[in-house]
Amino acid sequence: MSKGLFAQVRDVAYRRLARVWPVLALGAASVLLELAGESARVWGRYDGTLALHGEYWRLITGHVVHLGWTHLWPNLTALALMGALFEDLFDATTWWWVAGSAAASIDVGLFLFENDVEWYVGLSGVLHGFVAAGALLALLRGQSIGGLLALGLVAKLTWEQAIGPVAFTAANVGGAVIVAAHLWGAAGGLLAGAVTSVVRSRTRRV
Repeated sequence: MSKGLFAQVRDVAYRRLARVWPVLALGAASVLLELAGESARVWGRYDGTLALHGEYWRLITGHVVHLGWTHLWPNLTALALMGALFEDLFDATTWWWVAGSAAASIDVGLFLFENDVEWYVGLSGVLHGFVAAGALLALLRGQSIGGLLALGLVAKLTWEQAIGPVAFTAANVGGAVIVAAHLWGAAGGLLAGAVTSVVRSRTRRV
């Protein structure tokens, strides 16, 4: 009896881990790079000019290095909350697809349209992509949380573009907040969510 219960718990844990392990991987990468200190931050931060000259890794690592622990811990907290909130909406492939789409959108957006941004670090832009994709997928499932997330995201992005960073964010990151990264990340996440919805719809028809 107890063995059967243990097996059930283990199977549930494995199934959940199979869906959310990218969340754990992103969090672990962020923590490890923070432990590596300032040298890792300088090595990994997004820099469009250096990326253009062959340091392509910055297009990825720029999203998982941070300004310090006060910058990192709110992002890790948000990442954990999203892992729980979107567990039924995202599988492992979707997590990576949305993260990659949001990161690419940020990289391209900053390079082409934000010439005053010399460098950038942090997971927050990708997190905005997760929220955008999750809100869309939830709405398409008829879940009311999708509407609430969409309204909150639109309100935050509008505030940031019109007024500037929200007070809590500006006071705690330890440096300038690049709000353009939030906007581009949300755009990339929204696109990824739309593509995911189309692919899933076609798969169900087959």
